[in-house]
Amino acid sequence: MKSLLEKVLQTRDDGQKEYAHDIDNVFANFDRVANTLNIPREKVLMTYLLKHIDGIVSYIEGHKSQREDVSGRIVDAIVYLGLLHGMIKDK
Repeated sequence: MKSLLEKVLQTRDDGQKEYAHDIDNVFANFDRVANTLNIPREKVLMTYLLKHIDGIVSYIEGHKSQREDVSGRIVDAIVYLGLLHGMIKDK
């Protein structure tokens, strides 16, 4: 668990630098897409999360050859759930 959580934190930090482009708003990338599509940022996050869930389900159903390793998808899913938790607390 400790190793997994370290990967989750590193992935989250890397994603903040790569996608948010705003040191003061950890949800900036979700807000940008939400404004463009006129939907709540939580729905944007859910769309991204479900992509990883689909890959995890595919792996469980036997499809082992994927563009992204299933462990990476699991880490990403945990990051998205953590961000969703933050969005809920932010309200």
